Amino acid sequence: MDGFRTVGHQAAVAAVHAMLGSSVPHAVLISGPSSAGKTSLAMDLAAGLLCSGAVGDHRPCRACRTCRLVEHGNHGDLHLLEPSGAGEQIRIGDEASPEPGTVRHLISELALLPIEGGGRVAIIRDADRMGDDAQGALLKTLEEPPPRTTIILCADDEERLLPTIRSRSARLRLGTVAARDVELLLAARGLADPPTAARLARLTGGRPGQAIALASAPEGLAIRGELARSLLDLLGQPPGARLAAARGLQARAGDLALALDVAPTETPEAAPASVAGPARGARGRKAAKAAQAEAEDQAADETPAKASPKDRRRATAQLLDVWRDLARDLALAGRGARQSVRDPALLEELEAAARDLPPGTATTFLARIAEADGLVRANVTPELLLDVLLLHWPRRRSAA
Repeated sequence: MDGFRTVGHQAAVAAVHAMLGSSVPHAVLISGPSSAGKTSLAMDLAAGLLCSGAVGDHRPCRACRTCRLVEHGNHGDLHLLEPSGAGEQIRIGDEASPEPGTVRHLISELALLPIEGGGRVAIIRDADRMGDDAQGALLKTLEEPPPRTTIILCADDEERLLPTIRSRSARLRLGTVAARDVELLLAARGLADPPTAARLARLTGGRPGQAIALASAPEGLAIRGELARSLLDLLGQPPGARLAAARGLQARAGDLALALDVAPTETPEAAPASVAGPARGARGRKAAKAAQAEAEDQAADETPAKASPKDRRRATAQLLDVWRDLARDLALAGRGARQSVRDPALLEELEAAARDLPPGTATTFLARIAEADGLVRANVTPELLLDVLLLHWPRRRSAA
């Protein structure tokens, strides 16, 4: 399995090897927590399908021309579809002339003959962010796929996909990765020294993609700690002070999202080619992001900065991620399970806060966070959602 880049997930990796050694289904659904390695496994499967330097389960060889094209995101038969727009949704596209980045455009691309002569592979990231109409359009292709075509769907929550989509796909379920595997990954890439790697592996709960992003963006790690401490401070504040802090928390979470956005992802080297054409590779994407940032800085000099709906939603999602981990640690500290706390740097503050909270309130709040995740996906106004969560955030008994 030397040709695979996926970290951990031995059972899922073995299943993909078995597929490559016999026959690969026309549709594969990979589900699991965010940043757990779904895209990495999808890329490994895509590389194996397109590899021309080996056969069977010896693929991918990672040395042939097609493997190198996949590695650098330049393979013309590998397509990526992912959410876009203010709502971060995967759109169905116009029926007559579907625009790039939509389901219908992807379907039209897959109907063409392969450029390299082998086959075509599509990776749909965050497939659970397709609406019912987009899923319905894709379903027709899953039922009658073009020859030599494989569609790989990656989803955090497979239950958001139509039952007919799930039933027509071979399903692989990923969990989190052992902390030691994440540590070794960060060390192998030269992203962190051993103590930092151990901290990041524990802090991210076995999600290698998030660990890589935080290791590559130290300012993001600092902002994350700042947000956690701010939320802990609000445990002792009345409703008015909490609501007054909401927009500042959202703005700071936006800074965190931006820091992590420019950091490397869980994908080994580069993203696959998009539905609009081959990707430019890692250097091209970094240059594009730098140019975009420069343009935004220039615009900010001319007009007051105002976050777009898309950025506000992404900031809120990032804040919920930090908040969820904090509430989990708070609940564990309240039970005396200090060894399971993910952020040891906050251990003393967590234990002090937990002793001053009504029993069970942190656990109850975790359920609210889970519900809030779904509401963000459903395009609820993020500011209203944050206000409601802040009002339900537990309050210290000493401050009541």
